[in-house]
Amino acid sequence: MSTTDRLSRATLSRVPEPSRPAVDPASLRPRLVHLGIGAFHRAHQAVYTEAAEAAHGGGWGIAGVTQRSRTVVDRLRPQDGLYSLARREPGGPAVQVVGSVVEVLHAVDDGHRLAALLASPDVAVVTITVTEKGYRWDPATGGLAVGDPLVRADLAGAPTPATVVGQLVAGLRARMRVGAPISVVSCDNMVGNGEITGRLVREYAAASGWPERDRLLDWIDSTVAFPSTVVDRIVPATTDADLRTAALALGLRDEGAVVGEPFSQWIVQDAFASDRPRWEAAGVTFVPDVRPYQMMKLRLLNGAHSLMAYLGLAAGCETVADVMDTPWGEPVVRAYTAEVAATLTGGLSAEAYTDALIERFANHAMRHRLRQIAADGSLKVPERWLAPLRELRAAGAQTPMLELALAAWARHTRDGEPDDPAAARLSQAWADRRGADAVRALLSVIGADDLAEDDSLTAAVAAHLADPPRLGSVP
Repeated sequence: MSTTDRLSRATLSRVPEPSRPAVDPASLRPRLVHLGIGAFHRAHQAVYTEAAEAAHGGGWGIAGVTQRSRTVVDRLRPQDGLYSLARREPGGPAVQVVGSVVEVLHAVDDGHRLAALLASPDVAVVTITVTEKGYRWDPATGGLAVGDPLVRADLAGAPTPATVVGQLVAGLRARMRVGAPISVVSCDNMVGNGEITGRLVREYAAASGWPERDRLLDWIDSTVAFPSTVVDRIVPATTDADLRTAALALGLRDEGAVVGEPFSQWIVQDAFASDRPRWEAAGVTFVPDVRPYQMMKLRLLNGAHSLMAYLGLAAGCETVADVMDTPWGEPVVRAYTAEVAATLTGGLSAEAYTDALIERFANHAMRHRLRQIAADGSLKVPERWLAPLRELRAAGAQTPMLELALAAWARHTRDGEPDDPAAARLSQAWADRRGADAVRALLSVIGADDLAEDDSLTAAVAAHLADPPRLGSVP
């Protein structure tokens, strides 16, 4: 079977019927704009949206927007937005074409089309997955990083905004003239992601200098909703082997193929301004308050992931499952989650959640690379580790696993490996410093001056740096 032809609407009929989309892509129109159409969105929210459309209709097509690189546009636009998702089951991949993406844009190159979509009453929802750094925010204050060069350029009147917040506010400014309500749904790993997004939007509007900014702020308060969410699915980077798997299953070349684990979860605050897809029909859980779910996911799953990444890379492991194959992998994860679980609220079972994590982490079919997880530590560490660390130490509790985690991250920065927006400052923290002095400097870089002044904490982290623990002895 030839795979020289490429997946598209014109070739879709050649895909084996069980692998075709659940909906006819031609029946959809852009009713949802997604900012940050990377692999995670395509393996998560786009799949839920297609399932909701198959169950209830409504024409809910997605206009996906890439922020920086044109790679996703070049991969998906020739395919009419079609791509496949391979669920990496332990017994072998299950490949399915997803048809919910009907338009693919580049935020700057196609800025006029993006602005028109954000202003259109037919678009009722904006979803976002741009990672923590894409918000151009200051995790220490929770506010807009007004000193960021791209933010400054946008506020100075760049013809087409380059930042996500700038794009949103420009779109809302145009939409205000129409008056149609809209919901902006952050799906990134930040506690209170909806609240953070709303704050950044308002701060940008306030700093804009536009003559109608006060009216815009009032309109945002009354007409725009910012629901918070929790998203969960492990989505490794697509490899050449994954592209070959997709081609074999489809009989067509798919340059937009993505992969994901069998598990998937989406928790959404039920606080929308207007119409939305019937995601509940696809398994989405709507709740009044997502914070307990956010804390569990960020502090247990994401926090354990970061710990495994830094310890595993130092031990020569490449993937999450490699860590789980070591004698210390599972004990470290269980000890870490047991320590952090004391900070969780909402009556959710941390023990059952951890059992499920152990099973997910051990799935060798995922090939989830530790270097992918280790990137951007300066943005991930504060929410994953520092928040529970503060709470536990304020309560007088012992924090040996979080101290071990900070030491593993510090060692990673010392050894010159960080792929991080703060890489230069992290490197500078080690200049002419060692031990507790270096730990204090690193903590200051990530906005934790209060913890930098905790002498017992910095001494404990420094002790791990001087004498790395025997991981096999972790309780």
